[in-house]
Amino acid sequence: MVGMVWLDWWAGHYLVGAVASVIVVGLLVWWWKASDSYVRRCRWLRTEMRRLTVYAFEWRTVMRLSNLTGTARSREYRPTLKRVRAEGWRDKVRVRMIKGQAPEQWTARASGLAHSFHANSCRVRVIKPGLIELDLIHSDPLASAIPLPPMATDETAVDLKRLVVGRTETGRPWRIRLLGNQILVVGVQGAGKASLLWSVVWALAPMIKAGTVRLYGIDPKGGMELGQCPDTFHKVVFDNGPDAVELLEELATEVRDRASRYRGVRRWWSRTSSEPFSLLIVDELADVIAYQSDKKLKERAQAAVQTITSQGRAPGFAVLGLVQDPRKEIVPFRNLFTTRIAMRLDEATQVDMVLGDGVRERGAEAHEISELTPGVAWAKEDGKREPVRARAFYPTDENLTELRAYVNGWTAEVLPFRGTAEGGAAA
Repeated sequence: MVGMVWLDWWAGHYLVGAVASVIVVGLLVWWWKASDSYVRRCRWLRTEMRRLTVYAFEWRTVMRLSNLTGTARSREYRPTLKRVRAEGWRDKVRVRMIKGQAPEQWTARASGLAHSFHANSCRVRVIKPGLIELDLIHSDPLASAIPLPPMATDETAVDLKRLVVGRTETGRPWRIRLLGNQILVVGVQGAGKASLLWSVVWALAPMIKAGTVRLYGIDPKGGMELGQCPDTFHKVVFDNGPDAVELLEELATEVRDRASRYRGVRRWWSRTSSEPFSLLIVDELADVIAYQSDKKLKERAQAAVQTITSQGRAPGFAVLGLVQDPRKEIVPFRNLFTTRIAMRLDEATQVDMVLGDGVRERGAEAHEISELTPGVAWAKEDGKREPVRARAFYPTDENLTELRAYVNGWTAEVLPFRGTAEGGAAA
């Protein structure tokens, strides 16, 4: 600013106007030709502009009207506006709270803060005692479907502790842990549970082909989902009857047997154990363990699933269970699933059932996920306080055909219709 004033005094208004015009045009051309580079390198400029014109300008008024100030001995205490960082789709505003204030007070006023600062929503995160960060959301970076990445061809490139199944709202890969973990996915019809299911299988394909991972599947819907690519499964059952329960009991027995073999030899499954990692995928888990008409079969199924989820962690067994209804009477052992993923849900109370108490107050409003964004989810892993918002990859029918061909080792070929000459029209 001082330089511009000096230039105006030294060279006159015309030269200053010309220099300013060149700078503005240059920035516009840069933004048009290389928007990613522009956003990355000029983020500080956007940050400072928003800090001055949006937050610093209205901070005192908003704090007073939101009842986030305090008075002691005729002196007003006001939260301190610290760092602001603009990321395009959101602004991260760091705030030093006043003495005696709790993050819950900010959470209760999150909606009002969002409207005051012209944002779509506001989330409150605790950084450390006395310091919080407001995520003021302006747009949804997960609004568009995310295609599957190219399939890995080397099994050593697959990490069972960090399996990439999508992308988080911050642009980073969405990774879930299979080794030593049990995963429960909850969402209404059309929420995109199948996207996550096939994203997991897609990422595991090299290990499935090499035999170091075995998939077991149960699809009570008659194979409407898992039947699209049954070749990837070592064993798969397309109902919820005796065959499904026998498969569950077979796996539960193998869990106990493998744990006995590992006793005194190893504590965890690894690639060097000469035994495959086993993943059980149950589409519509409730049909197997809750809606079962035969009471004895239901009890056997629940006991087997509980054995696998509670004892399968160390010997290399994991469960990926998908369900629509998260109520306790439907899945009475939700606590055995160490990673819980909430896709679009019907009610706010269901979010608490899936992700736990207090997570919704930190922004995980899974019941507000749009029906136009299937595959978007909030994920909460035991031991981590903050939930993660992400979107699973979107697998197409062509992707599943490619997956099936890769696992079987054959190449799909498109043949012309009978009676059609090569390169010509039908006769």
